[in-house]
Amino acid sequence: MEDLDRFAGDIAAVCLTVKLATVVTLLLLLVATPLAWWLARTRSPLKPVVGALVALPIVLPPTVLGFYMLLTLGPEGPLGRISATLGMGIHPFTFEALVLASVLYSMPFAVQPLQNAFEAIRKRPLEVAATLRASPWDSFWTVVVPLARPGFLSAAVLGFAHTVGEFGVVLMIGGNIPDKTRVVSVQIYDHVEAMAYTQAHWLAGGMLVFSFVVLFALYTLYPQSIRSPRS
Repeated sequence: MEDLDRFAGDIAAVCLTVKLATVVTLLLLLVATPLAWWLARTRSPLKPVVGALVALPIVLPPTVLGFYMLLTLGPEGPLGRISATLGMGIHPFTFEALVLASVLYSMPFAVQPLQNAFEAIRKRPLEVAATLRASPWDSFWTVVVPLARPGFLSAAVLGFAHTVGEFGVVLMIGGNIPDKTRVVSVQIYDHVEAMAYTQAHWLAGGMLVFSFVVLFALYTLYPQSIRSPRS
């Protein structure tokens, strides 16, 4: 009976993790695309500052980001007060808080591939589109997006995979609530604490295989789009 309960908990954790990673990936593409385009094209003196802020989660311990997210979203925090006023329900130990924290933590893994792809696009295709009276919006969708397709794919896959592998941030901001905030990484931690190494092996092995397959596919299909995120 205990093994059955653990198996049910594993399935629930996997489903919640897939749901979280899917929502976060969609939001990442929505936010990272204009940000990466600006970073690739701007000559603003603020570019190094913005680039460093985007890349900060790469070097910042996840627990530090989770701690400040906890304070920010708490009842006395600025976002917590705004959320309460608007009735949005974004506060610690909720799925919505997990989404927000995961978007911030995985941002560089979506922005960097897109920025690399945008920087690789020469000015000539855009100039040709302009001579054909295409608006900047039309040029972006008909010229930039097709040329940057590998970057979009890499951003989506890396953002999804990185969200799946999160631990410190999700534990700090989401806690360990079954069916609500207990994702796969937290479930593995629980198994290890309970010395249920067989269940931990199944989940950890699945994560290992998943991560390898994702990176192997990207390095094989689009090696030029995979670079280490940089500030």
